[in-house]
Amino acid sequence: MNLKNASILVVDDDPDILTAVRLLLKTEASHVVTEKNPNNLHEHLNGNRFDMVLLDMNFNSTINTGNEGLFWLKEVKKIRSTTPVIMITAYGDIDLAVRSLKEGAADFIVKPWQNEKLVQTIRETLKNKEKKDSAQSAQHALIGRELIGASEAMQEIYYKIEKIAPTDANVLLLGENGTGKDLVARIIHQQSLRADKPYVKVDLGALTESLFESELFGHKKGAFTDAREERAGRFEAANGGTIFLDEIGNIHLHQQAKLLSVLQNRQISRIGSNQSIPVDIRLICATNLPITELANESRFRKDLVYRINTVEIIIPPLRQRSGDIPLLANHFIKLYSEKYLKPSLEFDASALEKLSQYHYPGNVRELQYSIERAVIMSEGEQLTAGDIIFSRLETCAPANTEPEELKLTAVEKNTILRVIQKHHGNITKAAKELGLTRTALYRRISKYDI
Repeated sequence: MNLKNASILVVDDDPDILTAVRLLLKTEASHVVTEKNPNNLHEHLNGNRFDMVLLDMNFNSTINTGNEGLFWLKEVKKIRSTTPVIMITAYGDIDLAVRSLKEGAADFIVKPWQNEKLVQTIRETLKNKEKKDSAQSAQHALIGRELIGASEAMQEIYYKIEKIAPTDANVLLLGENGTGKDLVARIIHQQSLRADKPYVKVDLGALTESLFESELFGHKKGAFTDAREERAGRFEAANGGTIFLDEIGNIHLHQQAKLLSVLQNRQISRIGSNQSIPVDIRLICATNLPITELANESRFRKDLVYRINTVEIIIPPLRQRSGDIPLLANHFIKLYSEKYLKPSLEFDASALEKLSQYHYPGNVRELQYSIERAVIMSEGEQLTAGDIIFSRLETCAPANTEPEELKLTAVEKNTILRVIQKHHGNITKAAKELGLTRTALYRRISKYDI
């Protein structure tokens, strides 16, 4: 941003300082507001849009914080988190000013200052703000190009990605097959501080028990029959970057124990070796199981759930965000029209209507493949309702059948009721027969209001 267009708020209890800054910036900035009392900060910031705040480190106020500058800096950030703040400090308070940088200040200037130095500091701070704003806009544009949707559910996902991507927090992605968990995981990595490091995806559902340790942790030559050479595992391959464990709900309890040990200690040992190798990874996991299933202690370790679930993102099925279907459909028809050299293809009204009315048990993936198929088979310049054919695997079921999830829920509830009645209300015996702990059974009793 050009200083000529900037609006600046200056807060200092010394009227001479306020006058000096106002006169200095009068011909440099678009608008300068001076304030002697920091208690009026909230009123200024809530009522106006300032591009920058110049803030004194010390005030003669009733607030006893031991450091008033840091207190008021935090107040500014609460109201306007993206507004840069330059601290004004005396020479003796430089240590406090340096601390203010850790609290979010953009820079500090020492009194008495040289006018040219102050103006240059303001210019550089505004320039850095503009770069940061541009980077954030580009980040939103990238997410928008890959994750498509304007629904409230998608807006919440965009918000969560923006918040958690720059951190190293473990992320658990929940959602049905075909909702885009893999895409969300990759975008989180792309927007993280590890973006230039490896991104390694592991489909745990595709690993046999015999391959689990070898694939994840690696092996030494001769460690087992087919170990003809030494090999690094996926955790080592992801060192410094992100590892995405897809379908984590599919692994057995003893595999979960080994995975938990790695996540706790951040080190692995290759099969056939006693040497520990440290690994620095950011963990993202995904499953199509509901979170209630992960809480089933007979199926999944609770301590592992806590370890992988620092932040949880639930990706809704397409039928719950039907307003996004036209956006997705137009994206896919453009994508496949270009791929198959049919650039003028578009939907007619009947095709869009059919696409919008379908329930998509296969979610976004089913929509994508249906449009790809229609583009390949198309002969004219428009796709009609007749060109849209959904998977027979999904459509062969009767239209009004009860959802599978509800049927399974009813079966589980009835089974629990029957076993409890069989044992005349003895929870210990009922839990033993059901293969559950007493805690897990009590949780289901509460869940089904038995």
